[in-house]
Amino acid sequence: MSTETVPELDSAALDRAVAELRSGSRTWTEAPLAERIALLERMMPKVIESAAALAGAGARAKGYDPASPWAAEDWTTGPWALVQNIGAYLHVLCRIAAGKDPVAAGAVHRRGDRTLVDVFPGTGWDALLLNGFTAQVWLAPGTTPAQAIERAGGEYRGRPGHAAVALVLGAGNVAAITALDILHKLYAEGQVVIAKMNPVNAYVRPHFEKIFAEFIEFGWLRFVDGGAAEGSYLATHDGVDEIHVTGSGRTHDAIVWGTDDRAEERRTSDTPLVTKPFTSELGGISPCIVTPGPWSDADFRFQAEHIVTSKMNNSGHNCIASQILVLPREWDGTEKLLDAIRAVLRELPARDDYYPGADRRIAAVLKAHPDAETYGDGECRVLVPDIADHDDVLITEEVFASALGVVRLPGATAAEFLPGAVDFANSTLPGTLGATLIVHPRTEKAERALVDRAVADLRYGTLGVNCWSAIGFLLGFTPWGAHPGHTRQNIGSGVGFVHNAFLLEDVEKTVLRAPFAPAPRGLFAGSPSLSPKPPYFVTNRTSLTTIQRVTRFTAAPGIAQLPAIFASALRG
Repeated sequence: MSTETVPELDSAALDRAVAELRSGSRTWTEAPLAERIALLERMMPKVIESAAALAGAGARAKGYDPASPWAAEDWTTGPWALVQNIGAYLHVLCRIAAGKDPVAAGAVHRRGDRTLVDVFPGTGWDALLLNGFTAQVWLAPGTTPAQAIERAGGEYRGRPGHAAVALVLGAGNVAAITALDILHKLYAEGQVVIAKMNPVNAYVRPHFEKIFAEFIEFGWLRFVDGGAAEGSYLATHDGVDEIHVTGSGRTHDAIVWGTDDRAEERRTSDTPLVTKPFTSELGGISPCIVTPGPWSDADFRFQAEHIVTSKMNNSGHNCIASQILVLPREWDGTEKLLDAIRAVLRELPARDDYYPGADRRIAAVLKAHPDAETYGDGECRVLVPDIADHDDVLITEEVFASALGVVRLPGATAAEFLPGAVDFANSTLPGTLGATLIVHPRTEKAERALVDRAVADLRYGTLGVNCWSAIGFLLGFTPWGAHPGHTRQNIGSGVGFVHNAFLLEDVEKTVLRAPFAPAPRGLFAGSPSLSPKPPYFVTNRTSLTTIQRVTRFTAAPGIAQLPAIFASALRG
């Protein structure tokens, strides 16, 4: 029997934090736009001052040296994500302060019966650093271009906000998630925030307290630690008005329906324990769909690195990690691509699946697939190259670790394969957060209507075309959340969108696009751009140096910094 004692809930400290926020909520609501802009401008250098310590804390917690190539991901999903998102808010808020619409009229388009909004690149610097990367937000059917422009901007355009306290329940896997959720609540929804850190990465709290120091000083933000007990207490606190959680559906359901023997009864009768407005981002099983086409050997290698990145970044501990690779069964490129993926998995340096419960989840995959392939040290980096049973654990459960399953569907051509792949993703895989579609430019040109239909039909909050959909989490201008349609009784991947610096309403999904091949080879593949191998690729040899330089540049752009950035990026 364990002799460990559970720490007593310090409700008095939580009550005090909520009370202080309620006192400060009115002053945040009344804070003029110029002051809100100035706060963000002063926040930028604070991120840079804390960047090395913040990224280093993440690296050490995951078990590797802050100078390791793996640490590039801690810079990317920590300091860089923060400065990129702060910059996105600054860009839009400064437009509003100058008397402009948040979104330029030329960025809003009508395609058939749908309204699309160009949101990335948001600035000229974006277009230079991520050349060839674009993003469009698809608005809900029935939304007109005029409504898109008129409704953007929220409380900054004649629709005053109301004082409120929001509870943000932080995620434990990626440093920037909690910080970006805080920024969204403050700047997009006008609410002050009590942020409960996740026990897995509570070590980032001291760094966030330095970065958000002014917001804390003025009574607009409080950080607290704790586990499920503290989260439950705050969720039901009379002083908390709204809740946002990033995590799993189990976390949402425990708060809303409880964990006792009456929980399912409450769900069935829709009598929740918590009736406050509740938004969430809850992950799911993300597919990567590969369309057959005229690929070269270099294409197989590059896309193998892309696919492995979408699984092995953060050891697969991402709600948007590719879990199911959907391949055409009769395409002669399927085995070539799998062999290239195996080669990349063998070449990667060792690291552990560090997130709590990963060993148990990997064990469940290996139990279901005794012949699964493993790469690296120990039983991690699992590849299951042919899943036939759609009741398989990799199809029904989010593994949240370094296991990738392959589903082969009929077809040797795009026309034979793609409609079935879209239907499989929509109808069989649980979750609607994000999906990735890989298609050769020449295939897309030859099958334009087919590919356009696939893009339109895939029901995911972010769809990446030749781009891992997780990139949408980082950019700030791109709304992040599940495809609309989930309810609290069937929460799926969650409800609502965060980030969304243009403050768009009626969002249905974001479609990201990236070059199919890096420069200069993209010229011959039909996807010309200046972008070399992206620095977020797990195979990029200079990723750490590149992302450190890009982070400092994003916080304070200057032409003199560009040669060093490009020199590092081109060596990747």
